[in-house]
Amino acid sequence: MGRFSVITLTDAAASRVDEITSSREDALGIRVGIKKGGCAGMEYTIDLVTEAKPGDDVIEKNGSKVFVAPEAVLYLLGTEMDFEITKLRTGFVFNNPNQTSACGCGESVELTPARPEALTPAIS
Repeated sequence: MGRFSVITLTDAAASRVDEITSSREDALGIRVGIKKGGCAGMEYTIDLVTEAKPGDDVIEKNGSKVFVAPEAVLYLLGTEMDFEITKLRTGFVFNNPNQTSACGCGESVELTPARPEALTPAIS
């Protein structure tokens, strides 16, 4: 049985990751994490990866790699990472089932960790 992916990437997100990393010869991908901050309590972080860290989950789509920081896994489980361009904003968007609320400006979120049983695939 294969291992599950913590997050999934849309084609648009994978394409944007490729654009970001192709401009840097030493870039392996991007790392997604979370940190405390903002008016809702938590913020997503995105950093360029030049060296993998022990414990990172790696999601690959169309040759693009997204590394998920180990401390963020329970908060990101089941998340779809997208990239969108609108009149007001351009950037990565996280469709996260663990998000319980967001601030008005959309820069911070409230997240609840996924339950451990969500880590075990259902048996049909």
